[in-house]
Amino acid sequence: MGHYDEQYEAAKMIMEGATPEEGSHYESDIEPVHYIKANNLNFFEGNVIKYVTRWRKKDGVRDLYKARNYIDMLIEQES
Repeated sequence: MGHYDEQYEAAKMIMEGATPEEGSHYESDIEPVHYIKANNLNFFEGNVIKYVTRWRKKDGVRDLYKARNYIDMLIEQES
Protein backbone atom coordinates (compact mmCIF):
# COMPACT_ATOMS: atom_id res chain seq x y z
CA MET A 1 0.00 0.00 0.00
CA GLY A 2 1.46 3.37 -1.01
CA HIS A 3 1.66 6.55 1.06
CA TYR A 4 -1.42 8.10 -0.54
CA ASP A 5 -3.38 4.87 -0.16
CA GLU A 6 -2.59 4.95 3.56
CA GLN A 7 -3.70 8.59 3.78
CA TYR A 8 -6.93 7.74 1.96
CA GLU A 9 -7.65 4.85 4.32
CA ALA A 10 -6.93 7.00 7.38
CA ALA A 11 -9.20 9.77 6.06
CA LYS A 12 -11.92 7.25 5.30
CA MET A 13 -11.71 5.87 8.85
CA ILE A 14 -12.00 9.36 10.30
CA MET A 15 -15.03 10.16 8.16
CA GLU A 16 -16.62 6.92 9.37
CA GLY A 17 -15.96 7.88 12.99
CA ALA A 18 -12.97 5.62 13.69
CA THR A 19 -9.59 6.89 14.80
CA PRO A 20 -6.57 5.52 12.93
CA GLU A 21 -3.59 4.26 14.88
CA GLU A 22 -1.46 7.26 15.67
CA GLY A 23 2.30 6.90 15.54
CA SER A 24 4.70 8.31 18.11
CA HIS A 25 5.35 11.23 15.76
CA TYR A 26 1.85 12.48 16.66
CA GLU A 27 2.23 12.27 20.43
CA SER A 28 1.37 15.67 21.83
CA ASP A 29 -1.11 17.30 24.19
CA ILE A 30 -3.55 17.74 21.31
CA GLU A 31 -3.65 15.10 18.60
CA PRO A 32 -3.76 16.68 15.14
CA VAL A 33 -6.73 14.54 14.08
CA HIS A 34 -8.76 15.79 17.06
CA TYR A 35 -7.81 19.42 16.38
CA ILE A 36 -8.67 19.03 12.69
CA LYS A 37 -12.07 17.50 13.44
CA ALA A 38 -12.89 20.00 16.23
CA ASN A 39 -12.16 22.92 13.93
CA ASN A 40 -13.88 21.42 10.89
CA LEU A 41 -10.78 21.90 8.73
CA ASN A 42 -10.79 20.80 5.12
CA PHE A 43 -8.34 18.31 3.61
CA PHE A 44 -5.70 20.91 2.66
CA GLU A 45 -5.89 22.68 6.04
CA GLY A 46 -5.78 19.39 7.91
CA ASN A 47 -2.66 18.28 6.08
CA VAL A 48 -0.92 21.57 6.91
CA ILE A 49 -1.65 20.95 10.59
CA LYS A 50 -0.55 17.31 10.34
CA TYR A 51 2.77 17.99 8.66
CA VAL A 52 3.68 21.02 10.76
CA THR A 53 2.88 19.10 13.93
CA ARG A 54 5.00 16.05 13.12
CA TRP A 55 7.97 17.45 11.17
CA ARG A 56 10.47 17.34 14.05
CA LYS A 57 9.61 13.73 14.93
CA LYS A 58 9.12 12.12 11.53
CA ASP A 59 10.37 13.39 8.16
CA GLY A 60 12.06 16.65 9.15
CA VAL A 61 12.19 19.39 6.54
CA ARG A 62 10.51 17.08 4.03
CA ASP A 63 7.30 17.42 6.06
CA LEU A 64 7.65 21.21 6.00
CA TYR A 65 7.81 21.07 2.20
CA LYS A 66 4.66 18.94 2.23
CA ALA A 67 2.94 21.50 4.47
CA ARG A 68 4.04 24.29 2.12
CA ASN A 69 2.63 22.35 -0.82
CA TYR A 70 -0.78 22.22 0.88
CA ILE A 71 -0.55 25.92 1.78
CA ASP A 72 0.16 26.66 -1.90
CA MET A 73 -2.93 24.62 -2.85
CA LEU A 74 -5.02 26.61 -0.35
CA ILE A 75 -3.74 29.89 -1.80
CA GLU A 76 -4.53 28.70 -5.34
CA GLN A 77 -7.99 27.59 -4.25
CA GLU A 78 -8.73 31.01 -2.72
CA SER A 79 -7.29 33.07 -5.60
